[in-house]
Amino acid sequence: MMPRYAVYFSPAITSPWWAFGAGWLGRDECRNQPLEQAELEEISRQAFYAMTQAPRRYGFHATLKAPFHLKSNFGKSDLIEKLVHLSKQLKPVELGALCAVKMGDFVALVPQKMSTQLSYLAEKCVTEIDDMRAPLTAIEIARRNVDSADVRGQFLLEKFGYPHVMERFIFHFTLSGRVTPQVADSLLKTVVSPLKQMNRNSPLVLDRLCLFVEDAPGEPFRRIADMALTG
Repeated sequence: MMPRYAVYFSPAITSPWWAFGAGWLGRDECRNQPLEQAELEEISRQAFYAMTQAPRRYGFHATLKAPFHLKSNFGKSDLIEKLVHLSKQLKPVELGALCAVKMGDFVALVPQKMSTQLSYLAEKCVTEIDDMRAPLTAIEIARRNVDSADVRGQFLLEKFGYPHVMERFIFHFTLSGRVTPQVADSLLKTVVSPLKQMNRNSPLVLDRLCLFVEDAPGEPFRRIADMALTG
């Protein structure tokens, strides 16, 4: 089976944001190694591990280009070359203060304000490498159809392989899988203090494109390359 690639943003591994996110999920996606999760007062260690299982496989990240297979005439080196070229055209984007919110039935970090610069960057990541993306498989279409029930969602899914793009893009770092409203409220309270400190002392800047790979279906995504934005 051919690998799947994804273009994400993940903070530098020296950043307190990465230390928070990787520690929260319990995984270092760069070294593909588990990390010990912090203990939460209101949630048991076992329950916390279970509710972060889904995002743990992907690593701490915000999606810019959702996972995709490459067309047969392209390889990893071609994709990296394209991303390096793209990174030289894009400027870093100040994300401003981040906050924790409920997104449906999961918890995520989002910017308090979605800037036009961020929307532009996300759009370029979707469109500039889409010529290298192989068509979705039937299984992928069925899975992503769940989130694209309306006409516009179907159009975006068929054109770009993912429905949450362009005007429907929401920049976010996923912190949990599906949880009850009560558990979500507990998680939101837990992150208030570290978010306040990081927003104050280390405002987050989207300063790189990160290439992740899933070597085989169901395996953890690994972070294999960072391209600094220098536009």
